[in-house]
Amino acid sequence: MEDRHTIRQKIVDLLAQGDRGAREISQAVGIPEKQVYDHLEHIARSLKKTGAKLVVNPFKCRSCGYVFRERSRFDPPGRCPACRGTWLEKPTYGIRGSGVKKPA
Repeated sequence: MEDRHTIRQKIVDLLAQGDRGAREISQAVGIPEKQVYDHLEHIARSLKKTGAKLVVNPFKCRSCGYVFRERSRFDPPGRCPACRGTWLEKPTYGIRGSGVKKPA
């Protein structure tokens, strides 16, 4: 049986079921984690047309607690701007809104 869903459709279906991290998404759809961030960028733009929204629970510094609320990029930052630490908690992504159907 052929799977006719694109990678982005698979990611949208996965995120409609609940919040996921980039590593979890990459393992579920079979792509490298770095590619997930590019797909998320495109998915965020596409969802605007449907009335749904890609929600990002932001990066957070585990050393000082700084939260990257204003960050618009999906790829991970190198360091915390507050303490210069590199111990960062990765974000989770989800989809909210009326434009996305949850899989049965």
